[in-house]
Amino acid sequence: MSHVLFTAFENRPDAVELAQELIPRLEAIGVSAQLQLLDDDNVPRVTPETLIVSLGGDGTFLKAAYIAHQSGASILPVNLGRLGFLLTVPRSEVFSEISTALESPSVIERVALEISINHNGETKFALNEVVVERAHSGRMVRVTTYVDGTEYLTYSADGVMVATPTGSTGYNFSAGGPVVDSSLPILMITPIAPHFTIDRSIVVGDDKVVRLLAKDKEAAVVADGQTIGSLQPGECIEVRRASRPVRVVANRSFDLSYRLREGLQEGHV
Repeated sequence: MSHVLFTAFENRPDAVELAQELIPRLEAIGVSAQLQLLDDDNVPRVTPETLIVSLGGDGTFLKAAYIAHQSGASILPVNLGRLGFLLTVPRSEVFSEISTALESPSVIERVALEISINHNGETKFALNEVVVERAHSGRMVRVTTYVDGTEYLTYSADGVMVATPTGSTGYNFSAGGPVVDSSLPILMITPIAPHFTIDRSIVVGDDKVVRLLAKDKEAAVVADGQTIGSLQPGECIEVRRASRPVRVVANRSFDLSYRLREGLQEGHV
């Protein structure tokens, strides 16, 4: 890799300043580098040889991961936030981590989701989770779940999600789902505030196709915190493992114990 694309939101001056500081240092050693503001939808050309560096918190990483996934590029997650469940690199070590990633990267592949809404022929992307949730406050939604065409449970709840191992410490965790190692080949079906029904997650292999059907009320479809569509009663989404994973640079150990100690514990102090 000889090209670095820094990604940040415009409202994060610390991230923008860090990128502007690092770009000339990289160019001095023969590496081309540029900054892409994630508020701008006009993304420059990215190839599988590009190293994308996410500067910010988990939200920055999730949006940058979409760019990386589209091109097959690798992404290096830098933590400029407080918790950073998904992030491995502190600000003080960014330049050295980039140098290592350019020379001999250690890359892990994270399961991503491919989402089809009501069989419309288009697919959407999510790295953490996709949720079928109530479209209007104060009203629950009834969602029937299917795995490989077999009916499982119908929930009356605020919503039902399908989460990846990467997303286990996000919305899935807040909804009472399990925290799992990101290397496991699984998907989790987790209800959100279910009413008079089972409130445990169902864990299936990531080779399964999960369908969530809105029974009798309009529902919203939300992927990684962004609304991507809606369902009328009787309509559904299908969720499967994306054929292309997200390639995350992991030059340092970032195991489950670290995430629990440094991330989840931080949220309680």
